[in-house]
Amino acid sequence: MAAGLTILSLQSMAQNEVISLWPEGKIPNNKTNTIEEKSVTTDGILRISGVTVPTITAYIAPKEKATGAAVMICPGGGYGILAASHEGSDLAKWFNGRGISAFVLKYRLPDAKAMEHQHEAPLLDAMQGMKIIRQGAKKWNINADKIGVMGFSAGGHLAATLATHYNMGEKASDESKPNFSILMYPVISLLPELAHGGSRDNLLGPDKSDELIKYYSNELQVTDKTPTAFLVHAMDDTAVPVENSIAYYLALKKVKVPAEMHLYPKGGHGYGMRTEGKGSLANWPAALEGWLKANNWMK
Repeated sequence: MAAGLTILSLQSMAQNEVISLWPEGKIPNNKTNTIEEKSVTTDGILRISGVTVPTITAYIAPKEKATGAAVMICPGGGYGILAASHEGSDLAKWFNGRGISAFVLKYRLPDAKAMEHQHEAPLLDAMQGMKIIRQGAKKWNINADKIGVMGFSAGGHLAATLATHYNMGEKASDESKPNFSILMYPVISLLPELAHGGSRDNLLGPDKSDELIKYYSNELQVTDKTPTAFLVHAMDDTAVPVENSIAYYLALKKVKVPAEMHLYPKGGHGYGMRTEGKGSLANWPAALEGWLKANNWMK
């Protein structure tokens, strides 16, 4: 029995491998700093602050269940913290149960004290994370053409930014392109009428300008090369207006990129899979399953 437990624990450790995104001392845009990363759990939610060294944690689907699909998950937190459990590891385990491997991205939280051009750091990390997953596809029993990105709130902004900016700028790379995106109550726009002010200010910091606000307003950056999307939002979300998801959906529709959007009358913000007492919102995971099956990412 003890031997069996040891084997199980070793399998668990291997399954949840933590991978550095960048070689030591070569994290792009980083400055020497004394910022300390901290993890605090309150109300069952793990909140990580002060992230300056990014990683991805691998949750690999069991071989007997694996569909070949994978998802990189970007937790939310207003670009100020990472809500790493209910918008990260909890979802990774949910995907594993459906044969989909998952990778939780611990991306850098923008900070002028730690980074040059802080607004670039999260996207650079997301692009690198996607590259690492794709390059390791064979090792992890993943189909390199079935790798998506999922994001919540500000993490949804990062996921949508990856989907719309993977081929923009000096670091542009098709290897960083997600094959699909799942956007949960996402910050999409940084324009004044739609933006979540905290996410915008934390991302842009002292570099905030009209040019950057438009650049990171993802509804303005959609093209016919933007991957398909699945969106979930509640109409009574007072943190991130539902119009963010609607604007992205309409931008995809305009260029004939397939998209599926589920809007619910109540639910507020930041719920993840904690939908008890939120009415029909409890159906969103089933709706996601239907979409994943329809697109052959889940059996």
